[in-house]
Amino acid sequence: MNELINKDSEWIIHFMGSLDRLLDSFEHLVVNYRPTLNGERFFTDKEVSARLKVSRRTLQDYRNEGRIAYIQLGGKILYRESDIERMLANSYRFAYRQTAT
Repeated sequence: MNELINKDSEWIIHFMGSLDRLLDSFEHLVVNYRPTLNGERFFTDKEVSARLKVSRRTLQDYRNEGRIAYIQLGGKILYRESDIERMLANSYRFAYRQTAT
């Protein structure tokens, strides 16, 4: 009980590891936090193009062709997360060849 606590103590090493994991989790939350509006998250064309790995010009084509729904406020284009997920689900194609097991 009267043991000296220093930086090499097992308790301190465990405590510092827990703090590091907590900090990593907090940083991840801050980076990925998107406030919701009526439970819906919105993304800019820059964010959507980065996530889908397509150019912003391709997104404009998708809008012009009616492939993806969007909201335009002034010069700003916003996309609902649910609309993006719906577009991806509608574009999903099942594999047609059976693989040998």
